[in-house]
Amino acid sequence: MARKPDARPNVSKEELLKFYREMLLIRRFEEKAGQLYGMGLIGGFCHLYIGQEAVVVGLEAAAKEGDKRLTSYRDHGHMLACGMDARGVMAELTGRIGGYSKGKGGSMHMFSKEKHFYGGHGIVGAQVPLGAGLSFADKYLGNDNVTFTYFGDGAANQGQVYETYNMAELWSLPCIFVIENNQYAMGTSMRRSTKSTTLFERGVAYGIPGEQVDGMDVLAVKAAGEKAVAHCRAGKGPYILEMMTYRYRGHSMSDPAKYRTREEVEKIKTEKDCIEHVRDLLLQGGLASEEDLKAIDRDIKALVNESAEFAKDSPEPPVEDLWTDITV
Repeated sequence: MARKPDARPNVSKEELLKFYREMLLIRRFEEKAGQLYGMGLIGGFCHLYIGQEAVVVGLEAAAKEGDKRLTSYRDHGHMLACGMDARGVMAELTGRIGGYSKGKGGSMHMFSKEKHFYGGHGIVGAQVPLGAGLSFADKYLGNDNVTFTYFGDGAANQGQVYETYNMAELWSLPCIFVIENNQYAMGTSMRRSTKSTTLFERGVAYGIPGEQVDGMDVLAVKAAGEKAVAHCRAGKGPYILEMMTYRYRGHSMSDPAKYRTREEVEKIKTEKDCIEHVRDLLLQGGLASEEDLKAIDRDIKALVNESAEFAKDSPEPPVEDLWTDITV
C-alpha cells in the first residue's frame, strides 16, 4: 500500500513544483541515457541514478552558492541537480567534444568549476578524502562554504573513509558526508556484506554526529540537509547523513541485477517512489492539476530529447586532443 502524504505539506507550492521538475528531469535524462547506451552511442560504464533522485535534489535545496559537491561514478543526477546543462552532460556521456570534459571523461569523469562540481570518481571511496580536502580549503580561506561528499554503502567499508573521518573531526572541517545507501553496493546486499548496518553511527567513534534519513522523501532530505549545513557553517565540524534510498536499475547498464527479485523492486516503486510522493502531495493538496504535471513532463521530455540531439550532432574530439589537458 502506498504511503499517504500530508495533503498540506510544510513547503511552498513553488518549491514543491521545483522539486518535482528537478527529480523528473533526472529520471527522464537517465532513461534516455539508458536508451542511448543500448543503441551503442554511450560506451564504457554507465551507472544510472533512477530511484535515488530525492537525495541530491533535497540536499541541493539546502546548499548555497559556493558550496561544493563531489561523488562517485553514479553522478549524472548530481550534475543536473547542481545546474549543469543537460546538453553538456549528455554530450560527455556520448564522448563528444561538446561535453563537460570535451568528450574525454565519459560517464564517470566530468567536472564543472562554474557549478562547483568536482567530479564523479571511478575508484570506490577515493572521492571521500578529496571532499575533506575541498572543505579544508574553505576552512583555510575563512568562508562558510560546505562540501557535500557523496559515497555509497559499498564504499562505506573502505578504510580511507575512516581515515578521512578522523582528520575531518580533528580539524573541524565543514564537510557533509552523504552515504547514499541503496542497500546493494555493486550487487551484494547489506545483510550479507556489513555487520553494523547503521552506517552513520560509525562516525560516533570519531565524535562525528549524524543521522539516518528517508532518502525517498525529498522533504525529509531537505530538512536533514539544512540541519547538517547549519552544523558545518557554525564551525562545529563534519556531519554524516545516511540516506536510505534504492536504485531501480542494476549497478551499471551491464548488470542484470539477478541478486534481487522483481517483486522487491516493484514494491519499492509502488510504495516509496520519490517522484510519485511529490506528485501525490501536489495533487492531493490542490497545488497542481493532472494537466499541469503532464505539461511539466512534456517540457522535460523535450529538453532531454534536445540534449540527446545535441550530443549526436556534436563531433567527436580530434585525435590531437589525446595530448591536451594532461599533467606530467
